Amino acid sequence: MRRSWPVLAALAALGLGSALPVHAQGLVPADFFNAPIDPSAPTAVEAEELVFDSVANIITARGDVVVRISGYTIAGNELVYRRTSGEMEVLGDVRVTDPAGNVSQSARLALTGGLKRTVLDSMTITASDGSRISADSADFDQELRSILTNAQYAPCGECVDNRGRRIGWSISAAKVVQSAEDGSISFEQPVLSLLGVPVAWLPYLWLPDLSDSSLAMLPRPSLAYSEQIGVKAEVSLPVYSTRSTDIVLTPTLLSRQGFLLGAEWVQRFDQGSMRIKASGLYQLDKAAFTFPDARRDMRGAVQAQGEFQPIEDWTLGFAYAAFSDSAYFQDYLLDPRRAGINEVYATHLTAETYVDARVQQYNLLGDVANQTREQQGLALPNVRVERTFKLAPGAGHVTVEGRVLNIHRVRDNGSTFNGVAYDYGYAGTRLHGMAQASWQNQWIAGGAVLTPFAGIRLDAASYDRSTGQVFDPAVQAPADGTLLGVTPVAALDLRYPLAARSPGITHLVEPIAQIVYRGASSVQPGITNEDSQSVVFDDANLFSYNRFTGIDRQETGLRMNLGGRYLASFDDGNHLELIAGQSFQLAGDNAFAMANRQNAGVGSGLEATSSYAVLGAYGVLADRVRLGGKVQVDTATFDIARAGLGVSYAQDGWSGALNYRYAEAVAAAGNVRDLHELGGDVSLPIDEYWSAHGNYYWDISGNTFLQAGGGLTYNDGYLNVGANLTRTGATHRTPNDLRATVSFRLMAPAGFDAGFSNTLPLPNLMQ
Repeated sequence: MRRSWPVLAALAALGLGSALPVHAQGLVPADFFNAPIDPSAPTAVEAEELVFDSVANIITARGDVVVRISGYTIAGNELVYRRTSGEMEVLGDVRVTDPAGNVSQSARLALTGGLKRTVLDSMTITASDGSRISADSADFDQELRSILTNAQYAPCGECVDNRGRRIGWSISAAKVVQSAEDGSISFEQPVLSLLGVPVAWLPYLWLPDLSDSSLAMLPRPSLAYSEQIGVKAEVSLPVYSTRSTDIVLTPTLLSRQGFLLGAEWVQRFDQGSMRIKASGLYQLDKAAFTFPDARRDMRGAVQAQGEFQPIEDWTLGFAYAAFSDSAYFQDYLLDPRRAGINEVYATHLTAETYVDARVQQYNLLGDVANQTREQQGLALPNVRVERTFKLAPGAGHVTVEGRVLNIHRVRDNGSTFNGVAYDYGYAGTRLHGMAQASWQNQWIAGGAVLTPFAGIRLDAASYDRSTGQVFDPAVQAPADGTLLGVTPVAALDLRYPLAARSPGITHLVEPIAQIVYRGASSVQPGITNEDSQSVVFDDANLFSYNRFTGIDRQETGLRMNLGGRYLASFDDGNHLELIAGQSFQLAGDNAFAMANRQNAGVGSGLEATSSYAVLGAYGVLADRVRLGGKVQVDTATFDIARAGLGVSYAQDGWSGALNYRYAEAVAAAGNVRDLHELGGDVSLPIDEYWSAHGNYYWDISGNTFLQAGGGLTYNDGYLNVGANLTRTGATHRTPNDLRATVSFRLMAPAGFDAGFSNTLPLPNLMQ
């Protein structure tokens, strides 16, 4: 068996192999090894790759091998250590330089005898990525384990910059043992140091290997605070770990609520993995919470999830969460992971085929009572299928797609905003199936690009309100019934791209015209509307054949989309792009103008025969300035209905951004006040590794500040630590809220990146 060792064990093995005495075979001066030895000279071994062959019991280092021993430097292409015989050879263009500067060259060099203990007792090994490991001693035992005593690993080498300042992070341990049999690594008394200062200590740590996923398991103590639970101190401790199993305990102390214990079991299989996490506590002060479901003695949760790939291109999975109350995760500042959805699913994905089938239950989290949770629907099932068939060359392609969405809901779900009623879902059972087959091709004639599209859509739906249990007289549910619908679809996309070249820039102008006909037998193919409640019209869907987000609603009649695109591409890589146009309802019913209790289409700009005109602009200038903007204009009055603009600048650690948003009030949708906001973000370097950042946003309509914040960040490329304070104003979505955010990341050149970010609500002293 040949295997490439993780960084720590591999470098340890290389250090052991190079710790053998020296004897040269080749043209070496007679007094070569009698040259003065510098006992203070560092001992180091460098190589690009190391492979351990456990069958032949051979360790091989390849690629720019350099061994430095007491002032001697040995360089070659390959180093081979035969553990059975104890022989060690340097092969290929071998060069030996003694402390006096004498140089000897040969094709092969055998190392034996006298300097073994020198290397073994004081070893520093530098990997090709600049990371370094040092140890007082290294050895192998009969169980193919590498053992390092008083070892230290640092991804930043000496972790001292060119100005003599400490940077980065390191891990040291009294003993590090790695098993070549299963790749596991154990640390005795590991210590994590930041900027050379020890900050965390454990009596023992076991990791399956030194992969990113394993290093991410390193304990990361965290602090948090809320008025209800007090100060929260948490640390995750891996108590058992093998290549297939991890068990992690997370003890947490809460100054107001006592002790919370979490435990997680992760099990890996050949075709997938699963994890189960449980946590809970006995509350010392349940009266600290105002939400009735939270005022109980015992609170906790169990979360389980798994994902498997038993067959190529197929993925099976599940997620399930059970909890004492829906506010548990929020109150104790815990990660809910996938607790928002209980589901079982199967997904198939290839270049031509996509299948996704799910059974889902949605869990509302937060201060949500049982009656509100009953307003959430069960998806039994939610299925989507899509397949593309390529026809003969020049004949285009055919796409077949289907959807099945069955929703069961116990209780009606509706509310009112500023006197406008919204119905989000109805009690009962609703089933909707859709199938569509379409053909599309592309023709080029005289410089014009024509893309014809033809298809047919079939819908079958039913609604049975009698299966519900709690009915709200304020909602207006449709009558029970069934629906069968057929929708022929025909469209033609015509574009005429024109290109021009001037010094340093290429211009592309592309006029676009589309005509789309949808002869729908019903504008409400799903009867109820579960997945098409939001409609936003802008440059992103200006040239779309159907702007509804789901299958429960569809565009109808004859519609024309007119507009164009301009692209300026500069030779230095910068660019500027503009997209503009308008949509027109030429005949038939306008689905966006039809009254509905979800208010889908209201205020979108598509309700009128002539839609709002939309414009999008995006660009990169001078390789430092980025800009983007969107605007909707009512062409009947030339009023701006919606607008957004963002401009940012970044260079040499300096950065800034200016953002503007506007949306006019739409009384028919319950929005009685204009949204009108302006704000900016700025970041400036204080030192080589330190930067300060801040943001400030103003509510123009409310004539008050919306949000303000600022903080500091340290980032030396290996260690990233940040702290930030944010306070919101009275008109913010979460008004008068003061929060602190702390982030922490450890990084390494090989791509390792582990850390966390935590936001703490703070008492608002400014109220």
